[in-house]
Amino acid sequence: MFALPDLPYAPTALEPVISTNTLGFHHGKHHAGYVKTLNTRLAELPGVTGTLEEIIRQAEEIPDAKLFNNAAQCWNHSFFWLSMAPKRQDPDAALAKAIAAAFHDHAGLRKAFVAAGAGHFGSGWVWLMSDNHGALSVISTHDAKDMLPGVDSTPLLVCDLWEHAYYLDHQNDRAGFLAQWFDHLADWTFAGRQFHAAVRNGLSWRHPRAFSFVE
Repeated sequence: MFALPDLPYAPTALEPVISTNTLGFHHGKHHAGYVKTLNTRLAELPGVTGTLEEIIRQAEEIPDAKLFNNAAQCWNHSFFWLSMAPKRQDPDAALAKAIAAAFHDHAGLRKAFVAAGAGHFGSGWVWLMSDNHGALSVISTHDAKDMLPGVDSTPLLVCDLWEHAYYLDHQNDRAGFLAQWFDHLADWTFAGRQFHAAVRNGLSWRHPRAFSFVE
């Protein structure tokens, strides 16, 4: 069974980009709902156990869409909360160099990130990724599709493109939300840790383990 992870900051900490109202619904209702449904589905599948990453991969192999969608959304949301910080930061020297190599400069990355997210049709996620050589890219994924750390790529940051992530605060201005998110909330310290893990073949972030397994 999995528990809803606590937010790493106060409910008011991301204002005005993300209001307390939005954060409360997003974390306390949407994310919590995925956790509840995931646990219910796991209780129905006693042979499926392990870390959340392992459960997601098993759900793809079975295949089980309900298990996959809820497990992947749990992973994506937990990663999303860690992709944000209340205090604006700058990338460290190594990550800044990689950004310059891929996007010319930080402004170039901002443009690519906002464009990819704003141009994505429907619900999904926009990611900053690194391969194991330190080459960066921006991609978007649809619905619950996850970007688990793999052999060739590691997620550094993600922003939620589902309307419940921004509509109360920004209405239909997804591009405006993404620009403000990138400028004020992106956690470059977390991204830097992920980047260094990617290029050094180290351990990047993994979802907290279940507090008890369903047997």
